[in-house]
Amino acid sequence: MVLKIFFPICCSAAESGLLVGRWIPEQNSAVILAVIHFPFIPGQVKQYLSEMQHATQVKLSVLGSWTKTKQAKEESLDRFLEDLGTIFSHDPWIQLSKEKGSKFWSCSASWKDSNGNEEDENILVYYDQRKVMLSQLHPAQDQVVSSDQKTVEASKLVAVFDTVAKSKLLFMKDRYDEGPVKLTHWQSEGVEASIIVELLKQASVPACMLITFLLSLVCGICKSRVLTFWPLSFIWSKLSTCEQLGHRLQHLQIISSRRKAPNQTQLMRKANIFLSLLIDMTLGILLMSWLYQKNRIGHLANALVPMADHVAQQLQDLLQWLMGVPAGLKMNRALDQVLGRFFLYHIHLWISYIHLMSPFIEMILWHVGLSACLGLTVALSIVSDIIALMTFHIYCFYVYGARLYCLKIYGLSSLWRLFRGKKWNVLRQRVDSCSYDLDQLFIGTLLFTILLFLLPTTALYYLVFTLLRLLVVIVQGLIHLLVDLINSLPFYSVILRLCRSYRLASGVKFRVLEQEAGKPLRLLMQVNHVIA
Repeated sequence: MVLKIFFPICCSAAESGLLVGRWIPEQNSAVILAVIHFPFIPGQVKQYLSEMQHATQVKLSVLGSWTKTKQAKEESLDRFLEDLGTIFSHDPWIQLSKEKGSKFWSCSASWKDSNGNEEDENILVYYDQRKVMLSQLHPAQDQVVSSDQKTVEASKLVAVFDTVAKSKLLFMKDRYDEGPVKLTHWQSEGVEASIIVELLKQASVPACMLITFLLSLVCGICKSRVLTFWPLSFIWSKLSTCEQLGHRLQHLQIISSRRKAPNQTQLMRKANIFLSLLIDMTLGILLMSWLYQKNRIGHLANALVPMADHVAQQLQDLLQWLMGVPAGLKMNRALDQVLGRFFLYHIHLWISYIHLMSPFIEMILWHVGLSACLGLTVALSIVSDIIALMTFHIYCFYVYGARLYCLKIYGLSSLWRLFRGKKWNVLRQRVDSCSYDLDQLFIGTLLFTILLFLLPTTALYYLVFTLLRLLVVIVQGLIHLLVDLINSLPFYSVILRLCRSYRLASGVKFRVLEQEAGKPLRLLMQVNHVIA
């Protein structure tokens, strides 16, 4: 019979005492959780374990005895520890001890019903109690366990992980606590906690209540009918700033919710969102402090109008080039002049508007800089909207060129069907055969020729304005990419992966430490880290 004993590494330096843990009869395994030291009263130990069992819902019991260093003068102690097996009456009674001057341990298990003919094969598995406790390898309560062989094998270890995870209350007692029972476990030197974290937990309750109340008011205003009317609904759907503010409102609602996360995945999601908000606001405040130093906003406002004039001059030069003989192409001069003057007039109107707004640009930028306190993503979204407004004339050029080009293509395709004796049936949404008379064919030929000769001029304007619009879209796309990166990057998971990778464990692996005939096989159970 193979007996598996899971022993915590932190207890290997513990003083002699009793082994406390859980016996799993289905797997013939013993999970050691702590060591009880002398002096103790057996009745008080039983009462303490009964209270822990009721609180943790884990069947805790005294599984055996532990001797730190086995020496000849400690034979009386060994005899006393063997006698304790009759008091606590656990079957089997496990005896573990270190051998002095040797790296091997002696391990024996005595069964009440044993006839002495069968020799047990003992396997001693060391595990890091802290990593197993914090790795969240135990499944959720509502997890459905499948019946395949791989899952059945994994469920055997799940029982071990679940035992350690549910014994959290047992690990809250350190050696500085006053009481009749002294324990050694992974937190016996002091409960792992931070005073700052505990104070933040206490302060977070009223803060979350205040934030929840304010968010309910803001969400009520956002869902009111006022924003459903035009043009507010149109502005809300088109501006990146409104979209980002709505995104952050959802994040704040998730963080300030008083409902406890149902599982580890939701808890990690909340932590990632909280850290993302914290980093976003920190970067925004740093940007705001940089902008308001050394009158950088004034310098930016003074450079904005000359920059707009330079862009307008470049566009005018481009249009003058298109109105001539671009790349040696012979364009339709009449259409070329009409389109060129039309777009030049738009540029003139736009520059006039910029110069009209120039006295207020610094004030606008000053108030925009204040929005950085809401986060860097909000400031970047406002920058994206400003770029969209500053390049609105380029967008108009693109729309005009696209409409003209599509109109020409649609007219050519319709007239091409006329030459083939076809027409588009609007009612049936299909192409049907049709017979045309001579006058219809003559007029169709004239229109087809006119559209065909005007197509290169329209196509060139459309191509140039498409490239300009593409350049603006690329700049806005880079800004949106940075915003999405801050919003979606799991900062908390990345920090855990770098600092405490066992919190993102994907499983365990076993490594053989020593193996010798007549000695228990010693294995080390290590937590597998998630591969990034």
